[in-house]
Amino acid sequence: MALLDLTPDELLSTTRAVRRRLDLTRPVERDVLEECLRLAQQAPTGGFAQNWHFVVVTDAAKRARLGELWRAGGERYLQASLRRARGGDGDGAGGQRARIGASVVHLLQHIGEVPVHLIPCVEGRTDGLPSWHQAGRFGSIIPATWSFMLAARARGLGTVWTTFHLGHEREAAELLGIPYEEVMQVALIPVAYTIGTEFKPGPRRPLDTIVHWDGW
Repeated sequence: MALLDLTPDELLSTTRAVRRRLDLTRPVERDVLEECLRLAQQAPTGGFAQNWHFVVVTDAAKRARLGELWRAGGERYLQASLRRARGGDGDGAGGQRARIGASVVHLLQHIGEVPVHLIPCVEGRTDGLPSWHQAGRFGSIIPATWSFMLAARARGLGTVWTTFHLGHEREAAELLGIPYEEVMQVALIPVAYTIGTEFKPGPRRPLDTIVHWDGW
């Protein structure tokens, strides 16, 4: 399919977390998904072997059940966010938090209708292991998934990294036949064509508030 007319910088700066503008009625072609997955395979991979996998879920009944698991985690997140908002942490980000919260609620209501759920997985569990071990294990699947998301954006698809279903990872593993003891799920990426293809860079803090040269 034709790619969007985006420069590399535009692609990197406009690949947003898309929740509200996912087209729930338009199917995503398998060959388009496979193009994105082939590009994802080319991401830098730590170690000597590709120890990661993608489970692509298009079956309506399975997406509906994953949506139930996702909503259960999402509702807990929203309740915690509401308590923080009532506490008034005073960071000045109330407006942005409200917008993100509204978009999360929208996805919460429609997650099972999103035509594709992509679940990145990695071989070997890191439960209870030190942070350096976990960072090493995630260091391959996360770049590969981001490459998929960039490739999807270039083809008019929207995505968002989510983890709400991981509180019910074992149930999701049983649903999808993933060997839970050997393979760890990392995220659930909703994938759909976007309603409109124009996206702007997101608001971000000034660079000098997050970059530290030669020390903190």
